[in-house]
Amino acid sequence: MSSLPSTSSSIPRQKEFDVFLSFRGEDTSHNFTDHLYDALRRSGIVTFRDDPKLEAGEEITPGLFKAIQQSWCSVIVFLENYVFSGWCLEELAEIVKQKKENGHKVFPIFYGVDPSDLRKQKGKVEAAFAKHEERYKEDEAKIQKWRNALTEVANIKGWHSNNRYFFFNLLA
Repeated sequence: MSSLPSTSSSIPRQKEFDVFLSFRGEDTSHNFTDHLYDALRRSGIVTFRDDPKLEAGEEITPGLFKAIQQSWCSVIVFLENYVFSGWCLEELAEIVKQKKENGHKVFPIFYGVDPSDLRKQKGKVEAAFAKHEERYKEDEAKIQKWRNALTEVANIKGWHSNNRYFFFNLLA
């Protein structure tokens, strides 16, 4: 599996950020994601992390899309509730778009989540999409875009929370 470069000096400086960190703030802030962000910064990796205090229901901003576009790669932290956030799924769709169009690298972290549940969209993922379909019933294309992005990223070999070696080394 590919890994992130150890320092930002090994990444061509054509982008504003080395890493775009995608996560659901209420799930991971002040714990794993904070530690991950700090570990990346300590390693000299310029990381974009959005404000986790954004109000629920706010629309994704063009600035957030620009941050994705101006990042060499994205690290996506999937927790159980990630898929319940339309904002996160919209970020994910943009990340996949950048991957396809511009070679943007994608590194998923499955933290207590089975990638096959994301790929097959079953269990809690199925429940999340039922809510999205109700909320956005007039925009089937948006829901399909989110489903496709989720399946594509879940098919990428990533890191799992049961791989303690990775997490201890990453957060050390």
